[in-house]
Amino acid sequence: QVQLVESGGGSVQAGGSLRLSCLASGYFRSYCMGWFRQAPGKEREGVARIYITGGSTYYADSVKGRFTISQDAAKNTLYLQMNSLKPEDTAMYYCAAAAKYGGSQCPENVFGYWGQGTQVTVSS
Repeated sequence: QVQLVESGGGSVQAGGSLRLSCLASGYFRSYCMGWFRQAPGKEREGVARIYITGGSTYYADSVKGRFTISQDAAKNTLYLQMNSLKPEDTAMYYCAAAAKYGGSQCPENVFGYWGQGTQVTVSS
């Protein structure tokens, strides 16, 4: 059984930084992993994705240059380094893993495993 457990969320002032972690357990080999977020009253949106095999990364325009996705295979852990945080980054952040193959760009419809989420709140 695949389990994804996020940590590292919290409250921070605008301009600050946070690093989210996602520990994957169980028999687990996913070719893509990613971070998504959902703010109250809004649809869930993809934030960042990583193609595990090749290391390619993909970002939403709203976070490019501020967020960095990375992974430590030895620790089965996915990270999201978030710098220069803005109030509009406030959301529940979810770690996700692909449940099927859909190409090396990790399209959002391949993600089928989800964590429980970690809250990020950015105050102005």
